[in-house]
Amino acid sequence: MVRTTLHIFAISGIVGLTLWAWGQPLICTCGDIKLWVSSIFDSGNSQHIADWYTLSHILHGVLIALLGRLIIPSMGFNGAYLIAIVTGIGWEVIEHTDWVLDAFRATTINAGYLGDSVINAVSDYVFMMAGFFAAYALSIPLVIFGVLALEITAGIFGRDNLTLSTIQLVAPIDAIDDWQQELNPNRDAG
Repeated sequence: MVRTTLHIFAISGIVGLTLWAWGQPLICTCGDIKLWVSSIFDSGNSQHIADWYTLSHILHGVLIALLGRLIIPSMGFNGAYLIAIVTGIGWEVIEHTDWVLDAFRATTINAGYLGDSVINAVSDYVFMMAGFFAAYALSIPLVIFGVLALEITAGIFGRDNLTLSTIQLVAPIDAIDDWQQELNPNRDAG
């Protein structure tokens, strides 16, 4: 357990230092640190510790664990753990490349997205690993129920989740965008 905690701490540091070196702010440029930002349209979204997208990061870890448990059980816990580490680092770094930032900005819901603050990206990585460990510790039916609960909760209340983000990045659907924009306090501005 201590070794695992050290891995997570060290890798969180790598993620944080990389993004900071690339110019991402350490914390929200507003100067505050909030535990939760409840609107995907809030200027503090992706700038504080957690937001609706945190659920997608938890889900990332859960899906890696399910891959290890159900699809390729021969890789065992250590193989799945390594995949979780690599994909966790990979996503937090790749997410902040111009290519991915531009792809996000091309969707209406993410217009103006500047990337995560360092505290948000590091927190996302820690939440992803928490999802991984929870999915390895819990029964598979409970994990699958959790996946559905995370996606439905984020979709209904946050108006975005891993499924909707993926659809809107790959093959945008106007009806999804219109539904998401219903909660945008700035939709009629301009």
